[in-house]
Amino acid sequence: MPIIPDDPSAPRPRPVDAHVALPGGGAGTSPREIVDGVRSWVTSPPLRELVARFGGDWPAGDLAAVLAWLDDFSARHWDFRGGRERPEAREPALDPRTAALVLAAASALGLVRPVPPARPGYAHLVVLGGLAHACLRRVGYAAHLLRHGTRVAGEVAVLGSFRPLSGAELRALAEAGVAGGGTEVDALDAAVRLAFRVAGPAASEGVDAGHPDHSWSSRTYRPAGLPPVRVLAAPSSEPDRRRAHTADTQRFWAEHVRLSPGDPVLVVTAPIYVPFQHCDALRTLTVPYGCAIETVGVDPDVPDLARLPEPALTPGRHLQEIRSAIRSMRALHASLAGG
Repeated sequence: MPIIPDDPSAPRPRPVDAHVALPGGGAGTSPREIVDGVRSWVTSPPLRELVARFGGDWPAGDLAAVLAWLDDFSARHWDFRGGRERPEAREPALDPRTAALVLAAASALGLVRPVPPARPGYAHLVVLGGLAHACLRRVGYAAHLLRHGTRVAGEVAVLGSFRPLSGAELRALAEAGVAGGGTEVDALDAAVRLAFRVAGPAASEGVDAGHPDHSWSSRTYRPAGLPPVRVLAAPSSEPDRRRAHTADTQRFWAEHVRLSPGDPVLVVTAPIYVPFQHCDALRTLTVPYGCAIETVGVDPDVPDLARLPEPALTPGRHLQEIRSAIRSMRALHASLAGG
């Protein structure tokens, strides 16, 4: 992982108030506008400076060529998972100047600071699953938004998979006083019961295909005074290769709910995942269904979430998720170019 040595001309961290907008997801956003948003993000000064710091020479070519090059470059320099789950990723040894540049770039690119929802109401609210602690925090934040004025006309969709929880995740749940289950969707289900104060689902359905990557489940809760909450575990679109990922869960949900063009959908995740999961939502929900996507990260200052665990975010984690955003934007661009 070559890093350019410090010298007076080396790039300096950008101010933390710099901001690069993500591709737009508003109602009526055209494919060209989305592509322009992808181009603006991937060719922005913070990303260019980060590439230069890791020894890269910015490529020539059109947007597809730049995205392909960035995918390859980030695979060589910023992929610390190597096909493993996120908790198993190694942390790179970075000098202080490089670590500061990574954090500044991550902040400018939209991976650090939470932004509150822009609208007073939405057609649906989608909570994306993740590691066990994230399941608790994201579901808790969704409940907080609803109890503090955010309106949802349709449903709250809590999306996950049958990914087995690690030992560390099970310990995090136990330390938070949450019991039940051994999979991501179990953690989401427990989080819904806790945050929405419900005892059990009003309706359940699903298919047990004998393997978690082929199976699915749906549980619908009806909390008093709030919209229905559906906890959905999706099958993988490539069950012989991998578990279900974010795009699979979003696509599977879209097949189970009636989406109309222009429907505003609020997606809740963690700030570090906002760029990549926003672009996944554009690809799986906006492009085929025409709905409007807004993606927000959990606000860690919400009092309701103070007791829930939150891991430290390292420079390696930020680099990994900048890579995730690049790959998601490449897939989004390809879906538009192919359409």
